[in-house]
Amino acid sequence: MQTGAARFDFPGFKVLTFLCLFILYAPLLVVTVYSFNDSRSITTWGGFSLRWYVDVFTGPDSAKFQSAAFNSFSIALIAATVATAIATSAALAMVRGGRFKLRTATFGLISLPILVPEIVTAVAMLIFFNAIGFTRGYTSILIAHIAFCIPFAYLPISARMQGIEGVYEQAAMDLYAGRAQAFRRVLLPMMMPGIISGFLLAFIISLDDFIITNFVKGAGIETLPTAIFGSVKQGLRPNIMAISTMLLVFSTVIVTLSWLVSRIDRTK
Repeated sequence: MQTGAARFDFPGFKVLTFLCLFILYAPLLVVTVYSFNDSRSITTWGGFSLRWYVDVFTGPDSAKFQSAAFNSFSIALIAATVATAIATSAALAMVRGGRFKLRTATFGLISLPILVPEIVTAVAMLIFFNAIGFTRGYTSILIAHIAFCIPFAYLPISARMQGIEGVYEQAAMDLYAGRAQAFRRVLLPMMMPGIISGFLLAFIISLDDFIITNFVKGAGIETLPTAIFGSVKQGLRPNIMAISTMLLVFSTVIVTLSWLVSRIDRTK
């Protein structure tokens, strides 16, 4: 029987792996390096400098980017919180609700936003908002992000709940705890690593989303991804690289925290 390492010991596998990693991450590395370029040119190195990071907060476009950052972070925080609450309720019904009709169809419906191409989801939401006469703006972005983030929060929460045996709740109810008490004092604390991981994943998905946001945002409101896109259309400037680098670092930190939480969960 082959070991885990031997399964991947095929001719050319390592070369192909490193080639894929290079294609994926080399552009990000270039953007990061040139965000510290003292020159206004995005191709000529003029020395190490933090001037473009300072420009993000004090330059002529600082007010626009600060407003976009506030919109992005507030929408991501609210959307992730609501999506996590809905996902937790859905996981309780799916995992602890027993067998019921259309259970498989319900799981497919929850997972649909992950399976469907994001551009299709964006167009569908745009048509929906237009059909009901809903004014596009901050609220439309928030509603769209909540719907889109639910499955991303659901998966780690559901996975964590499936790893918790029902005997803990049964033992609590044998000791005269009600269902609500058993959930609040026994099941919920044990689910917390999955809930935190799901929240962080939903938060970063909402923060980084561009396609859905660009379709449903309406005029007069921007998030960081759409503000960056709008600025790039006018020409790629070094301050855009600085903003992109900060957003990349923040996203990496959040994804790492989500992974660490799930890893701690598996070691328990």
